[in-house]
Amino acid sequence: MSRLRAVRLGRWSVRVEPRVLLACGVLALVMMVLGGVLLATGTLVMKPSELWTALFSDQADPIARRILYRIRLPRVLTALLVGASLGLAGALFQSISRNPLGSPDVIGFTTGAASGAIVQIILFDAGPLATALAAVLTGLITALVVMGLARGRGSQGLVLVGIGVGATLTGLNNLLLVSANLDQAMFAQMWLAGSLNTRTWDHVLPALLGLLFALPVALLHARRASLLEMGEATAGVLGVIPGRTRRRLVLAAVALTAIATAAAGPIAFIALAAPQLSKRLARAEGLGLVPAALMGALLLMLADLASQRLAAFVHLPVGLVAGVMGGGYLLWLLLRKQ
Repeated sequence: MSRLRAVRLGRWSVRVEPRVLLACGVLALVMMVLGGVLLATGTLVMKPSELWTALFSDQADPIARRILYRIRLPRVLTALLVGASLGLAGALFQSISRNPLGSPDVIGFTTGAASGAIVQIILFDAGPLATALAAVLTGLITALVVMGLARGRGSQGLVLVGIGVGATLTGLNNLLLVSANLDQAMFAQMWLAGSLNTRTWDHVLPALLGLLFALPVALLHARRASLLEMGEATAGVLGVIPGRTRRRLVLAAVALTAIATAAAGPIAFIALAAPQLSKRLARAEGLGLVPAALMGALLLMLADLASQRLAAFVHLPVGLVAGVMGGGYLLWLLLRKQ
């Protein structure tokens, strides 16, 4: 039986199992290796020494340094931050709903964020900034609508209402795509596929700020969320206010999902699978927020590597690759249960 270690953060004390620390270390190490591969490979291949020089020395080849800092590094950091945000959001949603399918993709919040972007693209012919802001805003509005309709229906009601709202928004999105002209429809479809192409530092900064805002909120409410998994009556006896705790966690998770969607478009599978895979790796009870975030970042970086290397003549959108990975994951789960 593993022993818990207490980690003190000011007046807060968090108990962490050694297995969880080991899992986080392994995930972080694999992420570093994968990030190095993404930075060093492509049209211009760099050796490890050349990559190190280009990153930290002013004496590096100007072309290699420009490619690294203007194209590859923003793309890798966007993948890391978006994946971590989706993994963390998935862990929160699955805890709130007490359902392994309770991810923002399934509940409909990702579709809500996508709806605002499609409206901006098709009806207003907006640019990237307005599209991203609309995605964040409509993601939050969708969350408020779902929470309002699901009030008093419990955790399962939240999932069912979210699925219904998501299906409605999907129909609306398809109607807008059909009614748009060809150029707008193609641009909207490219955005809906989810992509890390042409990511810049303007995408990295909002994703970083969103993660830095939501992660402390999630960690401070992690213990209360764990108690909520035991049932609202039990959590109430132990001093947790279920409604208020659930609202705060949902808003934090929706903010993460909306900002991630604004940065890279709607990307499926990551929020669904990252919490479950991280739990299997750490083999520990509880939310496992940090392992879920690291696993989400690793999965999206892996999908990005596959999208760039598997296709011979074209770079596939990372959202499509992630969707294929998600289908394989669900098939594996079904076969494993049988």
